[in-house]
Amino acid sequence: MTATGRYTLVQRLLHWLIALLAIPALGVGMTLGWLGFEGARDSFGIGITNALYSGHKTIGVLILLLMTLRLVLRLTLGSPPPVPTLTPFERVASRMVQGLLYLVLMALPVVGWLATAAGGYPVQFFAWKLPGLIAKDPALSETLFQLHGILGWAFLALLALHIAGAMRHWLIKRDGVMRRMSLF
Repeated sequence: MTATGRYTLVQRLLHWLIALLAIPALGVGMTLGWLGFEGARDSFGIGITNALYSGHKTIGVLILLLMTLRLVLRLTLGSPPPVPTLTPFERVASRMVQGLLYLVLMALPVVGWLATAAGGYPVQFFAWKLPGLIAKDPALSETLFQLHGILGWAFLALLALHIAGAMRHWLIKRDGVMRRMSLF
């Protein structure tokens, strides 16, 4: 943590890099979840469908790695003190949403990895095939993919709350909260 009331530059860069990865991963994941493999194949063709799946998996592994680093930095460096203008409700709501975002952003890729492995599908990270971690189990895979989808919806809800809170502080309260995580 810096003395300026801001997160360190590395923490801020990780925040925005994860956001840049998580939002398209969410969009692709929801599209694939909605259409299913056959629907995606029929809509986009097999080449694009396979690229969407492998890209989604790669981004998920990247998010897991970056979130692990972010969590380690948060635990070692801490966070700036709360802005004095925050109400007690805002402090609690902020901590809850941030904590749940960390949890969901760690759980989503882990559950997706396990669901993929249990389905007998390759767990891809760029051109590499990663170990599946668990044996093939189609029933477990289906359950884990359902949980992965629920976590995706939870992430969307938490993201909406996070953005709404940020916009409120930036445009309405104008209390400097946004500066804590801004790059400039």
